[in-house]
Amino acid sequence: MRVLLADYPHHHAKRAMEMEGIVVDTAENGAEADSKVSKASYEIIVLDLDLAKKDGLTLLKEWRRGGVDAHVIMTTARSSLEARVTALNAGADDCVTKPYDLKELMARLRAQMRRSRQNRDTVLRLFDFEIDFSSCAVRRAGKSIDLTPGEYSLLRYLVINRGSEVSRSMIWQHLRDQTEECTSNVIDVYIYYLRRKIDKGFALPLILTCWGKGYMFRGA
Repeated sequence: MRVLLADYPHHHAKRAMEMEGIVVDTAENGAEADSKVSKASYEIIVLDLDLAKKDGLTLLKEWRRGGVDAHVIMTTARSSLEARVTALNAGADDCVTKPYDLKELMARLRAQMRRSRQNRDTVLRLFDFEIDFSSCAVRRAGKSIDLTPGEYSLLRYLVINRGSEVSRSMIWQHLRDQTEECTSNVIDVYIYYLRRKIDKGFALPLILTCWGKGYMFRGA
């Protein structure tokens, strides 16, 4: 994982990232950040909106037009909602207001790291199960499985969190964010249909019930 930290001051954040094994390059101003992005490939860029010499918003727009697909966390000392919305609309993946707590920045960085890994590893195989995140194709034992958008959304969420319990409240919130079909019994309906399509006829069930808690997709 290689990160460009174009945020000032950056010393504490750089140290925290390096302690987690991240390779960190720094830029003191926008011109330096632009030069480094043109010469190296970064998975994540932490970018100050108000950099000297070339501001972060201008840089971000130019990078996106030029095909730079790094995850960008924009930082800004502006407290207005408009500043954050502008950054997100320009192509930022996240935005945090300064002064930020270092723990919060690191949590947001880890979230982008997870997304970066998910985007890089588009096909996931577990046992005889396969899911292609880029095409939304799902197979088990080589057989294609047709899913509705809601079923696929829930399956993808369970698979990403495989090996970990996912509570009903977490599933409910996810479905509310991702679908328009979020009725009171939608979780039970989707789980029922997913099990019929994915687990029925197989000795090894992949969608497990965590009694009194929620559900879990079997880990490796």
